[in-house]
Amino acid sequence: MTFDLAPHRSEYPWTGKHLDVGGGVRLHYLDEGSGEPVVMLHGNPTWSFYFRHLVRALAPTHRVIVPDHVGCGLSDKPGDDRYDYTLERRARDIGALLDRLEPERKITLVLHDWGGMIGLVWAMRHLERIERIVVLNTAGFGLPEGRILPWQIGIIRHLPQVLTGAVRGFNAFARGAAALCSTVPGRMTPAVKAAYLAPYDSWQNRIAVQRFVEDIPLQPGDKSWELVAAVKNDLPRLAGIPVLICWGAKDFCFDDHFLAEWKKRVPHADVHYFEDAGHYVLEDAHERIVPLVRSFVGVGA
Repeated sequence: MTFDLAPHRSEYPWTGKHLDVGGGVRLHYLDEGSGEPVVMLHGNPTWSFYFRHLVRALAPTHRVIVPDHVGCGLSDKPGDDRYDYTLERRARDIGALLDRLEPERKITLVLHDWGGMIGLVWAMRHLERIERIVVLNTAGFGLPEGRILPWQIGIIRHLPQVLTGAVRGFNAFARGAAALCSTVPGRMTPAVKAAYLAPYDSWQNRIAVQRFVEDIPLQPGDKSWELVAAVKNDLPRLAGIPVLICWGAKDFCFDDHFLAEWKKRVPHADVHYFEDAGHYVLEDAHERIVPLVRSFVGVGA
């Protein structure tokens, strides 16, 4: 199930590829440029479109691989009978993609939102394959001490039966993200907003948006609780791996509590704080972040 890319080609000019990740379910990904691999993992409710500025900037010097998680973007959007919408399955999908495309060379991971935990689950199992990591308003742990789930997410997480209609029927979660996650005036233009929402144009095509929220682990016994706890405990293993953190200060979800947790658990990280940027930090501050990432991966000025 795909959508018409024609209205969005000026911002997203690439033609992607597909990988069958099992049972005929196809994962879409961009594979641009050549050189050292950089893998970018998006969150919910975005897709590879989120990374378009970095793709343009890095493809001339690097191999840039940007998947759409199953249920997102240009990937297939199967029902629950064909796909297990869980953190473990998503990490396995990324593993299958990288085993196919880059089984030997070390990679740079660029992680945002849910892409952070997905990427880190895979990375902690294959740390020898990680060259460096870029963190963009995401987490490698559960809710930090003193932080509760934002009400905008918590109400969906705790009452999914009641609010499924809002998320799946009216696209409330994706529309809300488009309204709240970019905080620099003029960045979330009507065209950009339309591109973010385009993949999620029907009840069936919004299944991943709902399932991502339902998979947020809040207590022991939740499906992904042990995986998240394992990643949190493993974060000291990143001590020998360069980490760049670019953080939007006006993120209503991944706020300063999360940044403080990153600083505590990965103290060697190079941290850059963008006072005016929100959760979609690359949307709000790409002119400032792109040069930092280029330098971090070894591209000259």
